[in-house]
Amino acid sequence: MLLSREIPANSFDVLPITLTHATAVETLPAHHKDPFDRLLVAQAITEGATLVTSDRIFSQYPVQVLW
Repeated sequence: MLLSREIPANSFDVLPITLTHATAVETLPAHHKDPFDRLLVAQAITEGATLVTSDRIFSQYPVQVLW
Protein backbone atom coordinates (compact mmCIF):
# COMPACT_ATOMS: atom_id res chain seq x y z
CA MET A 1 0.00 0.00 0.00
CA LEU A 2 1.32 3.44 -0.93
CA LEU A 3 0.67 5.15 2.41
CA SER A 4 2.23 2.39 4.48
CA ARG A 5 5.44 2.88 2.45
CA GLU A 6 5.41 6.65 2.14
CA ILE A 7 4.67 7.57 5.76
CA PRO A 8 7.88 6.09 7.21
CA ALA A 9 9.90 6.93 4.08
CA ASN A 10 9.13 10.62 4.61
CA SER A 11 9.39 10.54 8.42
CA PHE A 12 5.72 11.45 8.81
CA ASP A 13 3.77 10.61 11.96
CA VAL A 14 0.18 9.44 11.97
CA LEU A 15 -1.78 11.75 14.24
CA PRO A 16 -4.88 10.24 15.84
CA ILE A 17 -8.00 12.33 16.30
CA THR A 18 -8.56 13.10 19.97
CA LEU A 19 -11.43 14.58 21.93
CA THR A 20 -9.37 17.77 22.26
CA HIS A 21 -9.19 18.04 18.47
CA ALA A 22 -12.90 17.36 18.05
CA THR A 23 -13.96 19.93 20.64
CA ALA A 24 -11.58 22.55 19.21
CA VAL A 25 -13.65 22.49 16.01
CA GLU A 26 -16.44 24.25 17.93
CA THR A 27 -14.24 27.31 18.49
CA LEU A 28 -13.35 27.82 14.82
CA PRO A 29 -14.97 30.46 12.65
CA ALA A 30 -16.98 28.90 9.81
CA HIS A 31 -14.60 29.88 6.97
CA HIS A 32 -14.55 26.31 5.70
CA LYS A 33 -17.78 24.33 5.36
CA ASP A 34 -16.20 20.85 5.07
CA PRO A 35 -16.30 19.22 8.55
CA PHE A 36 -13.20 17.08 7.91
CA ASP A 37 -11.18 20.07 6.78
CA ARG A 38 -12.29 21.97 9.88
CA LEU A 39 -11.09 19.04 11.96
CA LEU A 40 -7.71 19.20 10.22
CA VAL A 41 -7.48 22.90 11.10
CA ALA A 42 -8.40 22.26 14.73
CA GLN A 43 -5.88 19.43 14.90
CA ALA A 44 -3.10 21.57 13.43
CA ILE A 45 -3.84 24.45 15.80
CA THR A 46 -3.99 22.18 18.83
CA GLU A 47 -0.78 20.34 17.91
CA GLY A 48 1.13 23.36 16.60
CA ALA A 49 1.44 21.58 13.27
CA THR A 50 1.69 22.90 9.72
CA LEU A 51 -1.04 22.04 7.23
CA VAL A 52 0.14 21.02 3.79
CA THR A 53 -2.58 22.02 1.34
CA SER A 54 -3.25 24.04 -1.77
CA ASP A 55 -6.70 25.05 -0.43
CA ARG A 56 -6.37 28.81 0.11
CA ILE A 57 -9.26 28.99 2.55
CA PHE A 58 -7.08 27.41 5.26
CA SER A 59 -5.02 30.61 5.39
CA GLN A 60 -8.03 32.34 6.96
CA TYR A 61 -7.40 30.36 10.14
CA PRO A 62 -4.60 30.96 12.65
CA VAL A 63 -2.57 28.02 11.41
CA GLN A 64 0.66 27.67 9.44
CA VAL A 65 -0.01 26.52 5.87
CA LEU A 66 2.58 25.14 3.49
CA TRP A 67 2.14 25.00 -0.28
